[in-house]
Amino acid sequence: MLRKNRLFTPGPTPLLPAAQTAMASFTAHHRTADFKALFQHVLADMKDFVGTKNDVLVLACSGTGMMEAAVSNLTSPGDKVLVLTAGKFGERWTGLAKAFGCNPDVLSAPYGETFSLNDIRARVAPEVRAVFVQATESSTGARHDVEGIAKIVREHGDETLLVVDAITGLGTTHLNVDGWGVDMIIGGSQKALMMPPGLAYCGVSERAWKRMDTTTSPRYYFDLRKERKSAAKGETAYTPATSLFAAMGAALEYIRGMGNGDLAKGREALVNNAELCAEMTRAGAKALGLKLFAASPAAALTAITAPDGLDSGKIVKEFRESFDAVVANGQGEMKGKIFRIAHIGYYDYLDTIGILGALEHVLARLAETRVEYGAAVRAAQEVYARTQFGKRQLVGA
Repeated sequence: MLRKNRLFTPGPTPLLPAAQTAMASFTAHHRTADFKALFQHVLADMKDFVGTKNDVLVLACSGTGMMEAAVSNLTSPGDKVLVLTAGKFGERWTGLAKAFGCNPDVLSAPYGETFSLNDIRARVAPEVRAVFVQATESSTGARHDVEGIAKIVREHGDETLLVVDAITGLGTTHLNVDGWGVDMIIGGSQKALMMPPGLAYCGVSERAWKRMDTTTSPRYYFDLRKERKSAAKGETAYTPATSLFAAMGAALEYIRGMGNGDLAKGREALVNNAELCAEMTRAGAKALGLKLFAASPAAALTAITAPDGLDSGKIVKEFRESFDAVVANGQGEMKGKIFRIAHIGYYDYLDTIGILGALEHVLARLAETRVEYGAAVRAAQEVYARTQFGKRQLVGA
């Protein structure tokens, strides 16, 4: 049987064909008028994609590189910072803070859960220079309350900055960056923008720019002030990934098309698409008797607990061997216990129906319980019908 390779991982995600074409055909030198025009256009569009009036910078690095830039630009050695961690990527903030000599106060929630706002309020004080958190913890599929956290941080005026890793959150979650008062929000190219890894971006508030004038942590390539100065002239401080900028421009045009010419509306449509695919997937998993792992599930991905006695690694392997579909295992302590199906970027109704149909076959081959074929697909179809037509569509009636 013919098999097509399909990614259902929370990054890298499936590539947009138009982005692939743009990337393959772009050859302009980075100090030419052609690239300058592309670069300026992309930076302007990225403001609409992020949903901010603040400066947006794009660097040639992974999302972790921009996380490091956040710590190195916004803190000084000895600064007290608050890290909110509930998974592997929250733990990365702790490692970065320690690497730059900060004194991290770590507020942890169990994997799959989120934080009590009261616990956060008890930890935020004027001496806390920054709060670091994920919008979506992609190791567990949990969604954090960025709005609620931001409200607590802003109660302390400009003394405390809020930094949000939204690498899997942007394009899958409705985020009011400026309205909530997020000081730095971080994204990556290989997620909702539907292009390869290699670019990371951030939106930076004026509060954050002022903080950079006084911080003393070492930085060179990741000196955001230097990059801002170059961007004002339509250039990058160092050699950019030119072909990836071409891909980013094509992806942004595709999203603009989703909004009938309005990029901000296209972003909203992209988020709504992720929300719908996630709701369909959750309904399908529950119809098969599976348990969702995250207490507050995100739209970026769905983390599903493996059936009792079944290693999730076997589920991941069966998806690949039978259908050439790539889903993600759990990370760290959750390896073997959960598997993760993503809905970030270039996914649609048929992708969702297809992976749920495949899941039925995978469980039928591996699990000890009987699988009712069509149960997951039907549940997902009913979600789709309800959301599209405003009422439940009767199937097979």
